[in-house]
Amino acid sequence: MGLVPKLSAALGAVSVFLVAAYPTYGADALSYRDDLSEADRLKAARVLELTTDFETAEAFEKMQGGAGTSKRRPSRDAFSHSNSNLTFDEQHLFKVGNGLFKKLWASSPASTQASDGLGPLYNARSCQGCHLKDGRGRPPRTGDEAVSLFLRLSIPPQNDDQRQALAQKVLLSIPEPTYGGQFQAFAVPGLSGEGKFDIEFEDIEILLNGGETVVLQKPIYNIRDLGYGDMHPETLISPRVAPPMIGLGLLQAIHPGDIEALADPSDEDGDGISGRPSQVRDPQTNELTLGRFGWKASNPTIRAQTAGAFAGDIGISTPDKPNNFGDCTQAQTECLSMPHGEQAQLGPSEAPDPVMELVTFYSENLAVPARRDVEDPEVLKGKEVFYASGCTACHQPKFVTGRFAENPAHRFQLIWPYTDMLLHDMGPDLADHRPVGDATGQEWRTPPLWGIGLTETVNNHTRFLHDGRARNLLEAVLWHGGEAEQARNNVVNLSPDDRRYLIRFLESL
Repeated sequence: MGLVPKLSAALGAVSVFLVAAYPTYGADALSYRDDLSEADRLKAARVLELTTDFETAEAFEKMQGGAGTSKRRPSRDAFSHSNSNLTFDEQHLFKVGNGLFKKLWASSPASTQASDGLGPLYNARSCQGCHLKDGRGRPPRTGDEAVSLFLRLSIPPQNDDQRQALAQKVLLSIPEPTYGGQFQAFAVPGLSGEGKFDIEFEDIEILLNGGETVVLQKPIYNIRDLGYGDMHPETLISPRVAPPMIGLGLLQAIHPGDIEALADPSDEDGDGISGRPSQVRDPQTNELTLGRFGWKASNPTIRAQTAGAFAGDIGISTPDKPNNFGDCTQAQTECLSMPHGEQAQLGPSEAPDPVMELVTFYSENLAVPARRDVEDPEVLKGKEVFYASGCTACHQPKFVTGRFAENPAHRFQLIWPYTDMLLHDMGPDLADHRPVGDATGQEWRTPPLWGIGLTETVNNHTRFLHDGRARNLLEAVLWHGGEAEQARNNVVNLSPDDRRYLIRFLESL
């Protein structure tokens, strides 16, 4: 008797998820894929069929980042290697971009004119400061400053102009009038940071089948020592940790039709899962397009995400966001009076092209590490538990990227990111109650799972979810609610051995 029938007998409700987990592809499969020939569509459809065989690993499953997968021995640098299929010239661009990604920016004026312009308010002095080793951020340890976790700020619309700006997606949220869109604890010399915040925890006990009790810690954020007066009384706060950087170019290369085909906003199939695509404006064209990046899928491209991070996290202007004062607001007059780092001889903005181009290229080409232990019997059992519990309803295992991707290294690649790139209601316990664009205060984009098992190797911690509240992979699963509540309950009801197999599978990714 295989593991799936055993699970069905034990869980009862899991049979509903088995239907959702194993989609079939008919003769018109992938008909929206205008980038593929008929032969390629049929080939891709066969490859994308979700497996029902858990006795052995699937073909190419180890190469979860396609031909660009890094096969180097896992180490602290596991997330910092370039895609293996880059050309020699692209490898050079990647290395230069890596140097700029690690670059420490200085306050103005500075003797290093090509490196000044920091802030005046900021969260980190470099991209690497948040994405340490190109990996995952975490909440601050006791006594540490928060660097790789920061607070997003906004308020509900206050007038018709603001409501119209949100409706037309000119803005995705309304910044807090004094403190802007992001709370920044650090400032250049001669200026005060915006304040500090503390984190308290409320314990929540979860009893698992088999007698184990897990204590979850719900974070509560307290802002203090405000440097520029009171915040708006309706301020909405959302903590965010920096996500890992691997595989971003491949996610960008997924055909939009593949993501939209997974959406079911009205839950027409009745499986309880109603993923929705995020629609945002492309800053390059001003056209509405699919949002892919960020915890709420609020950025359409890696370049847009990069420009936003330069502006919001470091206070560095770029051709895409040319404000030399970063997130300083009109209410922060002292901030706006500080010198900036734009140099006429270097071009407009503090980080002119080719800086943006190189950092974007670097971010697009960080390789996904190869899977480990794909043929291990316990890992295969864990994979079956993952499928049978309903996890694949949101964590879509695989895609075939587009033929027309900008970089040939990303084209027509079988990848295994375990995400549908859609917004899902994750329930009240994970809610930040802060809408962003199409995402409600309870919705989050399904995060990719590839590389998740190397978090401790790379970043020396095992903190997960948008604010790092989960201290390990099991806790991350147990925080799931809303559309994922049934899958979460299925995991609660597993036998201790089956839960252990599930974690073994996740650790292999």
